[in-house]
Amino acid sequence: MADVYFREKLLQCLGGPWPEKADLKPHVKEAEQQEGYRIETLTYEVEPGDAIPALLLVPDGVNAQNSAPAVAIWHQHGGQYHLGKSEPAGLAGNPMHHTGVALVKEGYVVLCPDALCFEERRDPTGKLDNMAYERFEFLRYVMKGKSMAWKNILDMQRAIDFLCSRPEVNENKIGCYGHSMGSTHTWLIGPWEERIKCLVGNCCLPTYRGIHREHMLHCFPNFVPGLEQYGDTPDIAALIAPRPLHLNFGETDSGTPAEDIPWSTDIIRNAYESQHAEKNFSVYIQPATGHVLSDEMWIRTRDWFAKHLG
Repeated sequence: MADVYFREKLLQCLGGPWPEKADLKPHVKEAEQQEGYRIETLTYEVEPGDAIPALLLVPDGVNAQNSAPAVAIWHQHGGQYHLGKSEPAGLAGNPMHHTGVALVKEGYVVLCPDALCFEERRDPTGKLDNMAYERFEFLRYVMKGKSMAWKNILDMQRAIDFLCSRPEVNENKIGCYGHSMGSTHTWLIGPWEERIKCLVGNCCLPTYRGIHREHMLHCFPNFVPGLEQYGDTPDIAALIAPRPLHLNFGETDSGTPAEDIPWSTDIIRNAYESQHAEKNFSVYIQPATGHVLSDEMWIRTRDWFAKHLG
């Protein structure tokens, strides 16, 4: 019953129930063939008038008659507001994070949407610079009695709705992956979206205990107003149990201090053990490694998806 109580309080702190779903109104603007896959540039609506720009990567040979598992990728922050969906889709940014391309070549349909305040979702008025607009949006939701995390979760729910609407996707085999802020998005959406059957977060599970101790300034989705009186961020991730969850960490990553990883992952592990799902939770901490997606981290990510979605 403790997890039921915490879930109720979490929803309250996030901002309350999400609105009723409206028509996605999907619109494919163009499609471009790449080697072994195509990229569709498209939009779908989260709420009336709020269209999310996204990129969909579809392997050659995957269609309505031959559907495939899918992975939604939540992109990183890194202060790089000009990058969003385009980095995991392999069109910009650091090749380390061209994870959508890597996954589509493994046979997955991959969706890469822009998060609020990034790439095509920056200030439409042009009045505020990138950092100021992110702050504006965070405070705008707080004034509405909600949080940036509430909005991010809503957006991610609709991303899964979109994937399920596509005939190329096996809707019983959908996963999600994220690095940094994308990892935060992974454990934020997990408790609320059971259609996501497999989750991987890379390099981000900051705890409130660690944030206060280290005076860390993290991206806004990590901050859920009022939640600390009921629990910490690992308690959110624990609500994902018993569905498969893998977390990668770098030992020297200051954004997730190593001293907090044992107790925070124990909270999650205990939740899985209580549901006799120990094998569905996995943690890897790479020695002498910072805030990156290393080769070993990627191998473990790829293998986790293959095990649970393949």
